[in-house]
Formats: sequence, C-alpha cells, structure tokens
Amino acid sequence: MKITVSELVVRYMERLGIGHIFGMPGAHILPVYDALYDSNIQTVLVKHEQGASFMAGGYARVSGSIGACITTAGPGATNLVTGIANAHADRQPVLAITGETSTHIFGRGGLQESSGEGGSIDQIALFQGITRYNRIVERTDYLGNVLNRASRILLADDPGPVLLSFPFNVQKEKVDAAVLDDVMTRAHVQTHEPSCANATDIVNMLLEARHPVIVAGYGCLRAGAREQLERLSHWLNIPVASSLKAKGVVDESSPLSLGSLGVSSSGRAYRHIVEQADLVMVLGAAFNERTSYVWDRELLNGRRVIQVDVNPEQLEKVFHADLAIQGDIRKILDDVLRNLENRGVEEVSAAGDAQLAGDSGRGYEVFQSGFALVEKFFRELEKHFPDNAVVFDDNIIFAQNFYRVSSKARYYPNSGISSLGHAIPAAIGAQFHEPAPCFAVLGDGGFQMCCMEIMTAVNYERPLNILLFNNSTMGLIRKNQHQQYEQRFIDCDFINPDYRKLADSFGINHVLADTEAAVEQLFRETDLVAGINLIEMPIDRNSFPNYSSRR
Repeated sequence: MKITVSELVVRYMERLGIGHIFGMPGAHILPVYDALYDSNIQTVLVKHEQGASFMAGGYARVSGSIGACITTAGPGATNLVTGIANAHADRQPVLAITGETSTHIFGRGGLQESSGEGGSIDQIALFQGITRYNRIVERTDYLGNVLNRASRILLADDPGPVLLSFPFNVQKEKVDAAVLDDVMTRAHVQTHEPSCANATDIVNMLLEARHPVIVAGYGCLRAGAREQLERLSHWLNIPVASSLKAKGVVDESSPLSLGSLGVSSSGRAYRHIVEQADLVMVLGAAFNERTSYVWDRELLNGRRVIQVDVNPEQLEKVFHADLAIQGDIRKILDDVLRNLENRGVEEVSAAGDAQLAGDSGRGYEVFQSGFALVEKFFRELEKHFPDNAVVFDDNIIFAQNFYRVSSKARYYPNSGISSLGHAIPAAIGAQFHEPAPCFAVLGDGGFQMCCMEIMTAVNYERPLNILLFNNSTMGLIRKNQHQQYEQRFIDCDFINPDYRKLADSFGINHVLADTEAAVEQLFRETDLVAGINLIEMPIDRNSFPNYSSRR
C-alpha cells in the first residue's frame, strides 16, 4: 500500500511509542501535521519552539521513553537549538522533526530555506555538534535506512537526540508502507551473562577497603539501579554520595546518605571522602566540574578507585581508576550482589552509621544567613510530599543544600547545559507523561525567558507549581561580581513586573510566600496537586552563598 512520507513519519512515531509531540506548525511542516490529525499522538501547541524542545526533554527524563518535538523550517528549527543541546548534554532520547523547503528550490533563496545551498542556513552543520544523528531526507529511496539509524540512537542504552528534516515536496511523495516493516522501533532485549571476573574484582576491592565510599551518578538512575545500589550500601555499610543529577538515588534522609557531592553543596560528602575514604567506587558519575570541585586532586588522590559506566568515553576521562569497567550498572551490581551471596558474606553491622547521621547535611556552610524562607519551603516540601514530588530545578544551589530527596521523589536539576528558562517548559512536558505534584523552581531572570509557556499549561490544563525567587537580579552573576569584581555590578539588576497581576492575566493562582507562616499556609491551604500556582518568594539580592565558582 502506498502512503505519503508524512503519513509514514507519523506511523513511525506511533510504532516508537510516542504519545505526545510538542511544537508549532508552519507552512513547510503542515503535511506532517495533517497526518497527525488522524493519529493517536497528541499534539501540544507551544508558545516558542525552544519550549517545545525543553518539553520533549522533560517528558523524556520523567518517562524514560522518547520525547518528541516538531517545528517548521528556518527559524522553527533554529529555535530548537538550546533545548536540543540540553538533551544532548543529558543524553536524552529526543526526536525532533522539522520541515524544509522543497528540494527543487534548494540554493535559490527559498523562504526559510536551511539546506545549506546558495548561502542559506546550513541546518545539518548547525545541529552537528548537538545531535547524535541529523539528516535532511532529500530522497525516499534511503528513508528506511535513515529511520533505522534514528531508532538505534533513540532506543540505545546510552541514547541522545536525533533531528530529521523533511523537505515539503518529499513529505508529499508516496512510498510503500511496508518500509516500516524493516525499521527497528523497539529496543532489543539483550541477555546478560554474569561477569564473574568483574564482580569478583569489585567485591575483592570493596572487602579489602576499610572505609569505602560510593559516588553514584545519573548513570545509576538511567540504569534503574536504585534498588541494587541501596542493597549493596546496606550490605557492606558503605556510605553513598550522589552527583547533583542523581540526588535521591538513595534516600537522602538515610543514615548512609552523604548527600550531594559538589562545589555548591555543604561539603559534607567532600569531607567524608577526603578525611575517611580509602576506596571510592564511582557509578555512572562523569566527575564534571561541579561534582569534582573543579577537579580537585585531593578528592581521589591516595585512594583506590573503581569506576563503572555504560559509556566508555567516561572511563578514566578525568582521573585514573584502579579498576575501570564498561557496562550496564544495574547488571554489574546484580553480579556483585550475587557474588557476595555466593561467598556467604554477612551484612556488616550498621554501627558506623552514627558518624554520618550527626551531620544533617543542610547547607549552613554555604548559606549562613538570608535564606530562611527558602530552607523553610524545602522542609515543607519534604514533609507534605515525601514520596511523589517531581521537581525541575533551574536554581539548583538551594535544593542541593536544603532539599533532602527521598528515593521515591524525582528531582531533575537543570545540569545539562544549565540554560535559564528550562524548568517551566520541562516540567510541563513531564506533566503530559503522568500528572504528579510538580514544581518548577527558578529565579526571576530565568522566569522571564520562559513564562509565556505557562499558557501552554493553562491551555492543556496541566497542573504546575512555579516557585519563583524574586530578587530583581541575576543572582549568580551578582554573586560573582560581588566576590571577584569588587562589586562592580553591571547588567545584573532589573525591574520586575507585578507578578500577582501577571498571574491574574494567566488565570492562575498567585501566592506571596514572604514569611515562614505564609510558607506553612501555602502547603496547608493551596491546591499543589491539581492547581496551577505561581509562588513568589522574595529574597535579598545582597545575600550571597559562600561558595566560589571560580569564574
């Protein structure tokens, strides 16, 4: 049976299990939109294409499945760049579909052309460094191969974003529907043979160590290894520190949790590693600038190191490991637990827990004063939503120090390329997967980059709580200018709108959380499950955290 390419693209997305696609139509992508009209894929109209790519990323992070976005040619595609770059940095499976001018006018100055011909924008070059695969599909004879390559990346254990661009005339061409029969649209289930050698080596090193520590990264979450990590930690009484992206990989109220490791954290995990550890087991953590305290040599020097990562490029990228293993973290931890059981290793007494529990991990060293309201908010969040909160966080530093994430809550820091304006659209995208008590946390500078996407939540009736820190400044920039540039403040301060009136214009609820009593009242009286709420929290622009980013 012959169908149009636009219909084939939609059927391809259906077979991939894509249920929602975020975007904005334009003339060059309307054939695909017309095919979506009869599809069970829900289209979500955004206010800006950047919001579409952030929503697709938020959907992918929460669901663990493919997020999708769609735009027209030219500016529609270029507006995706920041969100696709974020998906690339976070290794998210995001499929972007864009339109393109018809092939017969390539190089002739067609409106919004991005073929790279005749001096036009070269879309392939533009996305080359921020996608794992991108292609302008100029012919139909290799369409199946293109879709197969896209699938292999989107469905891989270590995925990334894919961008496919379809010229207007190609979208309308007819192809055999059977093309899809040879396209992979489901991940292959790989059998796993226990690796006795790897497990034996890991267990030997753990048992030889007197004070081992585990540093768990986002790779643990992606691998679904929470249960295995918690069991290993308790079996051998090993404290666990997490990277920022892995907050909550073990319950942070647990005595064996050291909290988050990183330059803007309280320093609890850092002190424990430097002062006590003789072995550090790094599981799926990249040891980037933030996690490694700008690659502080003291953190790992003189300690034996085990590193496990699914991505071979991460192995020994920034430090030497005594044992480096490439593989699926969950399966490798299964092997380790099986090895411990076969050896008859008994669970270690938890007597050592007291030395960890004595430090609450709250960020008093980073925040000596001026942030009591922020701390109060996160304490109430822990109290009222201990297990089911979903938090997308652009601010990061407050939650890193004040928010103890349970193993059942989900915390998503904007740590990809750390772009402002991410939290609101990402949280909205997440709410299309599975509605839950959802919080977008950001400052007033980032808010004004993305606030119109609030209307997307309103239009589609998606619950959302926005915690807005109002200090009328770009806080990180002002902090750096205070610490390093003799308070020569430039282009950081600004005048804010009246946020109550803005919330009224959106038709959403506004709450001013300007006292601790008001924060308590917020959690007691406001519908934080099914409502859309703008929670405005004033903070002092001249109160700064004490850490230095060395920038």
